[in-house]
Amino acid sequence: MKKYVFGVDVGGTTVKMGLFDMNANVLEKWEIKSVTANGGERILPDIAGSIQNKMKEIDIEMDEVAGIGIGVPGPVDAEGTVYKTANLGWDTVFNIPKAFREYLDLPVMAGNDANVAALGEMWQGGGKGYKDLVVVTLGTGVGGGIICNGQMVTGANGAGGEIGHIHVEDNETEECGCHNIGCLEQYASATGIARLARKRLEEDTEDSVLRGREISAKSVFDAVKFGDKVAIQIAERFGEYLGKGLAAIAGVVNPEIFVIGGGVSKAGEVLFEYIKPYYMQYAFRGCRDAEFALATLGNDAGIFGAAKLILA
Repeated sequence: MKKYVFGVDVGGTTVKMGLFDMNANVLEKWEIKSVTANGGERILPDIAGSIQNKMKEIDIEMDEVAGIGIGVPGPVDAEGTVYKTANLGWDTVFNIPKAFREYLDLPVMAGNDANVAALGEMWQGGGKGYKDLVVVTLGTGVGGGIICNGQMVTGANGAGGEIGHIHVEDNETEECGCHNIGCLEQYASATGIARLARKRLEEDTEDSVLRGREISAKSVFDAVKFGDKVAIQIAERFGEYLGKGLAAIAGVVNPEIFVIGGGVSKAGEVLFEYIKPYYMQYAFRGCRDAEFALATLGNDAGIFGAAKLILA
């Protein structure tokens, strides 16, 4: 009888792992270091070894494990084939389930980490109860995942859901990290908000609590809550870019709900005051009923979604 499933969220610094029962309860959570040297050759065997150690520690038999779900940073198609990922040192195309089973012979499914995290938020997080949703993570960059009828949208080679690289500004001159210009990530990420703030502060000398202090997305939204006029103008620009980007997505996938996560989401529901009006302005009329919610799983979204890959 199957009793357990493992969820694995592989990052460039650490690998987060969770042991779940078949009712979505987390029984154990732990981390190991991501060893990315030598083309990341140790990552999969280290994960397999850690899972084996956990099974021995709490006396789990192989036939009690339904499988292992794995999320990784990079394009991953529906078959679990990863198309290179620099963060892990993987510079070849290979099938993760096939490669992993050389180290531990259990059922394995794999997906892009952002898509997998979106699956987690749908399953047990801010999107629980919905089957058509878009999860947007506003962190150092803008990531996300699209879930349609309960299934991840991966695309032909795993690049589906790259929300941060939707083009939203024609007049940009600086490159995005992806080497394109005018991507949503340049304005709606934590670094993008700080960039908007620095540019606004350079425009004139209007009084603001932001002057003379470290500029970050947090300091901007703290100032917004304080009622700072300049910070509110920065938040308006952020909201217009993100609202326009989400409206473009809605016209393609028509989600029931947008779930906003990542570090910027810690600002709380004040974000929606700046996003929703522009979303309503730009969205196709038939998509304007979409709801907005904050993500609730935080850093655990990846392990929850990875476990859901197996339990789907």
